[in-house]
Amino acid sequence: MPPHCDSMDGPVVLAAKRALEAHDLKLALPYVKPEGEPEVLAAFERTIAAHDGNPKVNELADLYFFETVVRVHRAGEGAPYTGLKPAGLGFGPVVPVAERAIETGSPDELVQVLTDKVRHEVLERFGKAMALKAHAGDGVAAARAYVEAMLGLEVWSHKLYACASAGPHDEHGETHEHAE
Repeated sequence: MPPHCDSMDGPVVLAAKRALEAHDLKLALPYVKPEGEPEVLAAFERTIAAHDGNPKVNELADLYFFETVVRVHRAGEGAPYTGLKPAGLGFGPVVPVAERAIETGSPDELVQVLTDKVRHEVLERFGKAMALKAHAGDGVAAARAYVEAMLGLEVWSHKLYACASAGPHDEHGETHEHAE
């Protein structure tokens, strides 16, 4: 997963900041599973209690809360917590487009970005396999090159399909077939 949910400018930390500013934990709770609520509530209460007007103390208390919310969020995804990442890390080309789609209510740009990428990769990988297929009879080395490209296309296609069929946080690519 791209650095997003665990970054200082990611949606989890932004929700935690809004919760602290509004003194309303409900603004951060959607990012944690119900079983994580007690730990996040305790961290929220400690953070609010620690705020004493000293900017450095407040910053440290806020950081503790952000880390707790992100750690509990990641645990709910079944992912390890590896610390908060700084703001400004690249999320790749897709995350900002997905965020815009949600903000605008239109998936069109996201669909276009994803289908363009898939189309490009399929055509490139297929073209390579077909070019090598034409020379597969020219000896073992040529046949091996073709087999590598052919199997590479098939395995990549399978992984892409599994990823497209997976749940939102399934990094193992297990398919969740839907009856049609």
